[in-house]
Amino acid sequence: MQVHTDIGSFKDVQRPVLTTGTFDGVHLGHRSILDRLTERAKKEDGESVLFTFHPHPRMVLFPGDNDLKLLNTQPEKIALLEAAGLDHLLVVPFSRQFSRMHAVDYVRDVLVGAIGVHAVVIGYDHRFGRNREGDLSLLHQLGEAYDFQVEEIPAQEVDHVKVSSTKVRHALELGDVRTANDLLGYPYQLSGLVVKGDQLGRTIGYPTANIGGIDPLKLVPGNGVYVVTVELKDGMHQGMMSIGVRPTVREGLDRTIEVNLFDFDRDIYGEPITVRLLERLRAEEKFSGMDAMRTQLAHDKEAALDRLKSHDRSHA
Repeated sequence: MQVHTDIGSFKDVQRPVLTTGTFDGVHLGHRSILDRLTERAKKEDGESVLFTFHPHPRMVLFPGDNDLKLLNTQPEKIALLEAAGLDHLLVVPFSRQFSRMHAVDYVRDVLVGAIGVHAVVIGYDHRFGRNREGDLSLLHQLGEAYDFQVEEIPAQEVDHVKVSSTKVRHALELGDVRTANDLLGYPYQLSGLVVKGDQLGRTIGYPTANIGGIDPLKLVPGNGVYVVTVELKDGMHQGMMSIGVRPTVREGLDRTIEVNLFDFDRDIYGEPITVRLLERLRAEEKFSGMDAMRTQLAHDKEAALDRLKSHDRSHA
């Protein structure tokens, strides 16, 4: 997959078959569009193109809104799109000036004039142009006027629930990782660096790796204890992860993310770490003391190992 960041140099692409959007999460609904996009491109002897924006439009249009949390970092999104078989990723800087383009001007000057679009494959609810004035009906009309084809993809459903990035975010905020993963089609992940904590976990037999350096726009799931797999530079590991304010130890406003790796004994401070969440075991709790917490952690580990075995069997 080729990644382009300058629309002016986006040349010599054969019969571009294009879709557009933020594609945050690259979830199953997005994958349905991408699958059809790549299939259509091959059929038309063309090349598949995702036309997207960076930063996220909400960051530009609502700079004071600090609630925006994304499902993917840019590197994560690029990796997922490449795995989907996309030929070209065109990432254009989003600006207020761009947001003010009328729908007709956007199609004529950008999709047709700059990109030379051959066909557009788009979701059923796509809106475009200033104040989201353009819709599928207008796109069909413009396709006839400027000689490109338009194909609409209907809403995709998982267990009769329409897939959307908003639904994935909501599930993660509730700690419902299983539902989020079902909608995404892959385990949700957090990446950062192993940083030093207060090292209390090792005093009760459960040493943890504290994760720092997570992209500030990345959505961190709701507080609780999770079953996870962990990728380090030496390979894959299993463990359980706590997200929360540690009410038993020293309750505060800052959330911490700590991973207990099973059957592991190595200094990994400063190493990159990627944690993939499989499901939540329980909500965060405040215990009467360290002994009570140690007892609960033993139960958590046993439960986590059982869930990991079940997960391995289901993916064998």
